[in-house]
Amino acid sequence: MAQASSINKSRVQHHFMNAEQQFSSSKLGMWLFLFTEIMFFGGLFVAYIIYRSWNPELFTMAATQLDTMLGAVNTVVLIGSSLTIALAIRSAQLNDTKKIFYYLLSTIALATVFLVIKYFEYTAKFDVGILPGAMYTFEGIDHPKANIFFSIYYMMTGLHGLHVLIGIGLMLWLLVRVKAGDYSSEYYTPVEMTGLYWHIVDIIWIFLFPLMYLID
Repeated sequence: MAQASSINKSRVQHHFMNAEQQFSSSKLGMWLFLFTEIMFFGGLFVAYIIYRSWNPELFTMAATQLDTMLGAVNTVVLIGSSLTIALAIRSAQLNDTKKIFYYLLSTIALATVFLVIKYFEYTAKFDVGILPGAMYTFEGIDHPKANIFFSIYYMMTGLHGLHVLIGIGLMLWLLVRVKAGDYSSEYYTPVEMTGLYWHIVDIIWIFLFPLMYLID
């Protein structure tokens, strides 16, 4: 117990009084960061709402070109990844290093599945000329502004995919540190902060899926 306590103290930066204060400050900082992320995506959602209100028939027609099944599968995949990252945090609280590693690895695997599905979804559209902006050449939608929907689609899903990629990078870093024995029930702040980030990434997709794929 004395050894665990000394390890815990060694992780407290000099400008904090104790580990509890450091953890609370880290959590507050992460929530502030996530608020800026919500504001960022919020602007894109507002743009989506405005353009959809201007072109409702276009958005209804364009959405038929999206693969609802793949979108639904990706939704299930990300919900599963939220569960595994939550279990990784719980394992850290229970001082089960082995399970932290495997739950993080499972989350990375699910995130990778999400990106692979997105890759196939994108390439299928590229092949028929469904591209953003002036590169749009698809003739299957009879509307002069058809490229607007897909420009918004690629912007929002592409930025979300970038956040997924960043999350994978963070979790790979955590895996290295878990292997080094850096986390335990005495100290697991980076695991929990990464978990918060990942939950926000998942929540954003849960909004994107019905807005893009389930338009009727």
